[in-house]
Amino acid sequence: MDEQAARDAFETAIKTHRPDFGTFFLARLMDLEITYPEDTCRISFPVRDFLFNPQGSLHGGVIATVMDISMGHLLKHSFGAGGATLEMKLQYMRPILPPSAVCEGRFLRKGRNISFLESRMWDAEGRLAVHATATWKPAQQAAAQ
Repeated sequence: MDEQAARDAFETAIKTHRPDFGTFFLARLMDLEITYPEDTCRISFPVRDFLFNPQGSLHGGVIATVMDISMGHLLKHSFGAGGATLEMKLQYMRPILPPSAVCEGRFLRKGRNISFLESRMWDAEGRLAVHATATWKPAQQAAAQ
C-alpha cells in the first residue's frame, strides 16, 4: 500500500471537507468528482490501493458507499433534499482495479413518498462491474417518522 498517498488523501480530506453534499469527508477522502448530466448523478474517482480488500481490488463496502452516494446525491439534486436509504442490493460482476472507476445513479421511479433508483459502476475499461438497486424515502418523509 502506498502509505504516503493514503496520508495525503486523509490530510486533504481533513482540510477540504465541508458538511454538505459532494464535500463531506468521505467524498473528499475518495476524491469523488460528482456531476449531474441528463437526470443522473455521475461520480468519477481514482481507485487507490488504500481502499483495497485483501484480494487487491476495490473493497465491496467502498463500492457500496460510492453507489449509495450516487443515488442519494441525485435525490437531493432532484428534490432539493436528500433522503434515507431504505434498502439497497448490489450485484458484483467483476473487480474494480486501478486506475479509475465511474458510477452513475438514475431514477427508476420518482415518487412523492418513495423513490426507486439504480446505480451502475464501470471499471476504467468501460466494463460494467457492479449494479445496484435501492429504495429511498425523501428527507422530509424520513424526518417525519
